[in-house]
Amino acid sequence: MIEVDFHIHSQYSFDSLLSPRAIVKTALKKGLLAVAIADHNTVKGAVETAKEAAKTNLLVIPAVELETNGGHIMSLFVENDIRTQNIVEVLDEIERQQGVSALLHPARMHQTNLKEVASKVDVIEALNGRTRKQENAQAKNLASEFQKPVIAGSDAHLSFEIGCVRTLFDDTANTLEDIREHVLKGRRMLVGNESSYIVHALSFGTQLAKSAFRRF
Repeated sequence: MIEVDFHIHSQYSFDSLLSPRAIVKTALKKGLLAVAIADHNTVKGAVETAKEAAKTNLLVIPAVELETNGGHIMSLFVENDIRTQNIVEVLDEIERQQGVSALLHPARMHQTNLKEVASKVDVIEALNGRTRKQENAQAKNLASEFQKPVIAGSDAHLSFEIGCVRTLFDDTANTLEDIREHVLKGRRMLVGNESSYIVHALSFGTQLAKSAFRRF
């Protein structure tokens, strides 16, 4: 059984204080085989976390979360940052880098072109740890409508969130390429529970603290 948390933010995101070391330590403690580090607009957190995990059996999936004019898109298995916010250009760049595109928490964003974007991405995040049950159910229905593979991620900004939501694949994996194949074609189950709104307040406080620190 492969257990993966596909949505974690490190200290390289504006609203997280999670260090690469803390992510690796917590992920291993919780029995995860792989994690996707998807910081806002940068792969640096994934790169640094991969270095930290190099001497362990934890696989670190390089990823980026991008706020586009078509919703929040995660680019999985990419090595370079993506600078544009245009949805068409983003999807083209992910394909050019041989990555996997994922539509994140789609029901939470309420974008007008939701179904058009859903039809074009590779996978849809159907269980997000920071999204309400009703909205996660809507995301699952959207994926079913367009027959898209689904993934789950905690959307962790704090260590206790890591692994609270995860994707289980009924198979084995030794490399990132194995994980990629499972994401696109493997049998899976999404498990876990949504976090309370307290975590949103804690993240907002983190964002304010980091912003204030940068001013000094």
